[in-house]
Amino acid sequence: MAEVTAALVKELREITGAGMMECKKALTEAEGEIEAAIDVLRTRGLAAVAKKAGRETNEGTVMAVTSPSNKDGVIVELKCETDFVGINEKFHAYAKKIADAALYAEGDVTVENIKECELDGEKVEDILTDCIHVMGENSEIAKVTKVHADGVASYIHGGGKIGVLVTFDIDGIDPVEDGFLTCARDVAMQVAATNPVAAKREDVPAEIVEHEMSIYKAQAAESGKPENIQVKIAEGRMHKFYAENCLVEQAFVKDGDLTVEEYVNKCAKELGGSLKINSFVRIALGE
Repeated sequence: MAEVTAALVKELREITGAGMMECKKALTEAEGEIEAAIDVLRTRGLAAVAKKAGRETNEGTVMAVTSPSNKDGVIVELKCETDFVGINEKFHAYAKKIADAALYAEGDVTVENIKECELDGEKVEDILTDCIHVMGENSEIAKVTKVHADGVASYIHGGGKIGVLVTFDIDGIDPVEDGFLTCARDVAMQVAATNPVAAKREDVPAEIVEHEMSIYKAQAAESGKPENIQVKIAEGRMHKFYAENCLVEQAFVKDGDLTVEEYVNKCAKELGGSLKINSFVRIALGE
């Protein structure tokens, strides 16, 4: 009987694509023989996972979760091959498990290290392998972002086509109370609907500002008006760009008489504290 070493387990995993624990069990049962272990996994239907790996993943779902305290949040894009699987409740459950594992992991979570995160002793790597086996399609984690703030809200649109996390700076308001949850969800829905460039104008990337301003200056120059007027025209158009593309300055979709910032301030006043939008993460499936 050959010794079941970590290297042997890794080799079997690379050949079959099955989970580490399943490979170890199969090797133990096969007394350390790779070929026999492959047959064990094939018998259990796990070796087929390897054949599915590498196939294109153009569908899937976006999952966003928050902690019970609403101070931490994770958003994950889990890809698969077909829309049929992408809308399946079991597939969504796998996405939820992966997001929860990332939510309770210590430190930063990235696409590169998320597979090492654990949920109830099960690594994300093995959760993903099980997903591939059960759903019968190649699956991969395309994106993941983890946030921490005074308050975090999540929103999923279209059954997983768009996911949003919004972070807030809070003073004197409990992030688990209904008033905050209602307000925060409204803001998250706004992000899903309007796809803003940034939360605030100071967060707009410099290259975008420069690009837009160059266009507005060129447009103003074509007017033939004096240079000082051209500057005002360009600045006016840039101001309009900010109003349309910065979350806090956008017209609130549920009440066009208010900007999003004014709506949040109104909510904060009703709740007896201070509430400000800090940032957001928006993931649309396939983008």
